Order: sequence, then C-alpha cells, then structure tokens
Amino acid sequence: MANTKQASACETCPVHHAGNLIRLGIKLDNVDFVIALAGNPNTGKSTVFNALTGLRQHTGNWPGKTVTRAEGAFMYAEKRYKIVDLPGTYSLLSASTDEEVARDFILFGQPDVTVIVADATRLERNLNLVLQVLEITNRAVVCLNLIDEAKRHGLQVDERLLAKELGVPVVATAARQGEGIPELLQAIDEVAAGKVICKPHRIGNESPALKRALEVLVKQIESQFPGLPNARWVALRLLEGDKRITEALRSGELGDLGRPLTVAQEAAGV
Repeated sequence: MANTKQASACETCPVHHAGNLIRLGIKLDNVDFVIALAGNPNTGKSTVFNALTGLRQHTGNWPGKTVTRAEGAFMYAEKRYKIVDLPGTYSLLSASTDEEVARDFILFGQPDVTVIVADATRLERNLNLVLQVLEITNRAVVCLNLIDEAKRHGLQVDERLLAKELGVPVVATAARQGEGIPELLQAIDEVAAGKVICKPHRIGNESPALKRALEVLVKQIESQFPGLPNARWVALRLLEGDKRITEALRSGELGDLGRPLTVAQEAAGV
C-alpha cells in the first residue's frame, strides 16, 4: 500500500511531467547522446541527475580508480540520453583523483554535452569550474541550480546576461522542486542536436598576444602528437607552467594523455 502511494506521489510531482521527459533509469542501451554532469560538491548535482533519470543512485567504480560514478538514462524529444554524473570537484587541474577523473572524461571522452551545475547562492565561487570546463568543450549548458535558495537570501541572478557573457545556455533551476527542468532538457537537446552553437568564453580570446601564442603552440603540439584530443587545452596548460604537462612533453609521454579516452568511453559505455 505504501509503495502504491509513493508511486502515485511520484507520478504527480513536477519532475515526472517535465515536458516529454521519459526517465529510463539504468536502461543504458542504444543511446543517441552522452551527457556529462559536472559541478562543485553540494550544488544539487545529484538532485538534477535523479530528476532526469528517476534513479536514487546507480553507482560503480571508474575503471582503474577508487572514485565512484553514477550513470543513468532518459529520453527526451525521441532521443535517448545517457548521463554520467562526474565526481564533484572545484577544479579540473588534477590535484586529486576526483578532479583527474572529471577532467579526463570531459577532455578525452568528448561527451555530446557537458552540463555544469552551479550553486546560484555561491555563483562567484562556482564560476571557476564553469570557466575551466568552457576551456575544454564547445558543447556546454550551465544549470544555475538552487535559484529558490538564492531568492530567499535576496540574491538575483540575470541568467540571460550570464549566458551572453559565458557564450553558452544558462538555465535557472530549483531541481528539488522540478522548477526549470523542462527548460534544462530543452537546452540540452538543442546543444546536443546542434540547434544551438555555443561560443564559450575563452581566456585566449581576450588577449591577441595569448591567442597568437596558443595558435603557434597548438600547431606544434598537433604536429608532434597527431590525433591528440584538445591540443588547445594542453597548450594553455603549458603556457601556464603546468609541471606535469611540461614533463610529459619533454619525455614524449604527452601522447599517452589520449589513453584516458578508453577509460572515459568504457565508463560511459560509448
């Protein structure tokens, strides 16, 4: 009886009727698109994941890592999506295993869309990760979550202006209440299908000198390591003095950076 009441309550909740969303749980076969879900810890990322998939949790270990992953699926606009919930992290600079896993999946796994969940009550702190992700991928959506908490604290965020500044769609949500989920689904669908072409904010775009340096370095990297994914990001890390990347370049091991592609694809089942 309790289970019947719980199922009935779920069917009437706002998330259940988010547009033409069909939550597929762990039915991960025959997907059209792979979505990465990134964000700082405690931004409501898991709530967004659960809202889209209908799961409470479905976890396992990343291959070769002790970090757990969650993955699920949903259908929207007659397309099947697999969503991979990346470890919560404040940065992609590989200071920890969590950060390395998140970075490698976005960098080498090349998901069709990366959804970055940001806390609207702590937006400035969250933008650090947002900007780092936008350095890696052109296909991103910012989910500005906890907008209800922000309003209660008297905070107002202009998501349209933020979208203009970042160059990617920004959707305000209160995922726990299902608010903004239909709009988030639409934004994901439009980016995945190429209906919206993102022009993300990039550090090199602000400085002509840095832009020229990146162009020269990218050509050299691609010449020495053909097929290396995201050579621009590697060039940027070299210019910033990343010791790990510099040592990999000198030793010739930079080409091994493409190996996480296998890990990412295995984790996503692509």
